Amino acid sequence: MSDIKKFMYVNRKAPYGTVYALESLEVVLIGAAFDQDVSLAFVDDGVYQIMEGQDTTGIGMKNFSATYRALGDYEITKLYVEKESLEARGLSVEDLMELTWEDEDEDYEEKPSIILVSSAELAEVMAGQDVVLSF
Repeated sequence: MSDIKKFMYVNRKAPYGTVYALESLEVVLIGAAFDQDVSLAFVDDGVYQIMEGQDTTGIGMKNFSATYRALGDYEITKLYVEKESLEARGLSVEDLMELTWEDEDEDYEEKPSIILVSSAELAEVMAGQDVVLSF
């Protein structure tokens, strides 16, 4: 039996206006550094965290969205996006950043990190985790 624990970080908040999104991202990167099996879920307004083309100049906050592109380098390859949350906000997967990881077992082929799931499918994935943290 493996000692590696499965951690899912659930992102429910918009990327700016609170500290939740940035703190979640920091905790995720720390967890990955300690050999946890890390995955993320984006639900509710959390889907805005990985939207393409974020511009924070009007709100005077640092745009940290580019950090999501580095998740694959930390072996964080499972980013679950709830389909119903996208649809409720008039968004589709095409509105999200192209987030990928390199599969070293397949000659470093780039593969998508975003996994579009229904709320029922996400509940099943969550049930299989050792720890679920919500931000």
